[in-house]
Amino acid sequence: MTDRDPNWNAARVASETAAWAVMDAGPRVRCALETFGARTALATSFSPEDIALTELAVETRLPFRLLALDTGRLPEETHWVAEQVRARYGLSIEWWLPDAGELQGLLATQGGYAFRQSLEARQACCDVRKIRSLRRALADTPAWLTGLRRAHGVTRTTIEAIAWDDASGGLVKVNPLFDWDDERLAAFTSARALPQNRLIQDGYLSIGCAPCTRAVRPGEPARAGRWWWEDPNHAECGLHPVHGGRR
Repeated sequence: MTDRDPNWNAARVASETAAWAVMDAGPRVRCALETFGARTALATSFSPEDIALTELAVETRLPFRLLALDTGRLPEETHWVAEQVRARYGLSIEWWLPDAGELQGLLATQGGYAFRQSLEARQACCDVRKIRSLRRALADTPAWLTGLRRAHGVTRTTIEAIAWDDASGGLVKVNPLFDWDDERLAAFTSARALPQNRLIQDGYLSIGCAPCTRAVRPGEPARAGRWWWEDPNHAECGLHPVHGGRR
């Protein structure tokens, strides 16, 4: 079964990119939910961006799915802020976990910390713990919303407000906050008194799995604390391919 919309494809998305770009974030969210319906998924890692995006989605009073990936290695603080989000909005969060057999196979072949040894090993870990879970979550979804912003850094400077996502099985990907800078996000978060991950006050500005996240040092970009032992051009898990390839 699939709820994909046959009227949307890569060509149509390309033709509408400019129109979505001139909207503000709130209208982009409303347009996405009105266009793609209740099966539209908002994927959250409970980052400031994703919580701001949830706030905008709830404001529309339109139905949507709230998805989260539990990799088995999330910090306790991420689960804490997830509970704050659930309580604030009264939403049911769809938690998606790795397939038990796939995870067992990964641990049997490369152990628990091989991801520090090579880019390929790290990508294999992300594949099992994140990417495959997301593909299952999006299998019957016409579109998904993300908190991606160009301000995140080198791997995200070319993202658009709307894109065609072949990597996730062929669906529309909407990035309503793509043009928000750090100051605008901080102002929105403060004005709405949105929940925040407690690690942020300790300098953790981009938070993923605990072994792959550290605090950011003064002068470093926000995502410098993710996979810090690798080339910054590879600082993606694969959920958001850049220029058609995983980075």
